[in-house]
Amino acid sequence: MITFTLNGQAQRFEGDPEMPLLWYLRDVQGLTGTKFGCGEALCGACTVHADGAPIRSCQTTLGDLSGVAVTTIEGLSPDGMHPVQVAWRELNVAQCGYCQAGQIMSAAALLKDTPHPSDEAIDDAMSGNICRCATYPRIRAAIKRAAGEVHRKTASSGSAK
Repeated sequence: MITFTLNGQAQRFEGDPEMPLLWYLRDVQGLTGTKFGCGEALCGACTVHADGAPIRSCQTTLGDLSGVAVTTIEGLSPDGMHPVQVAWRELNVAQCGYCQAGQIMSAAALLKDTPHPSDEAIDDAMSGNICRCATYPRIRAAIKRAAGEVHRKTASSGSAK
């Protein structure tokens, strides 16, 4: 049996440990925000967090997840108010929208570790996420906008302790 956490909820899986996390999310849990793109971990559409780090769920098996905390786009902020999600909406980043959940998950992980990333750091962190609509300038602008808000929220929650 494989046990892990998904969006804060304990999971117990007794099926095939080689099942890709992506199929578990979409087909078993009904969490369709995480998308299938290439199936080869090259496009980033299936990006989720494992213990806070971005991973490709199409190539991560359930057997790899024992004891891991997985967060999907649905669990990033249930009300859609994570600073990255807000910046995405404010700057109308999405065009077709297919890649955006993966883009947002990669951006959120970047800002957690690098509160004020340079253009180069943004490009490096986001290089594994492909946007066929080429909204890269809006993606970078949204990450920069969100960076200030993430920093403010982190500073205010840290000072409250």
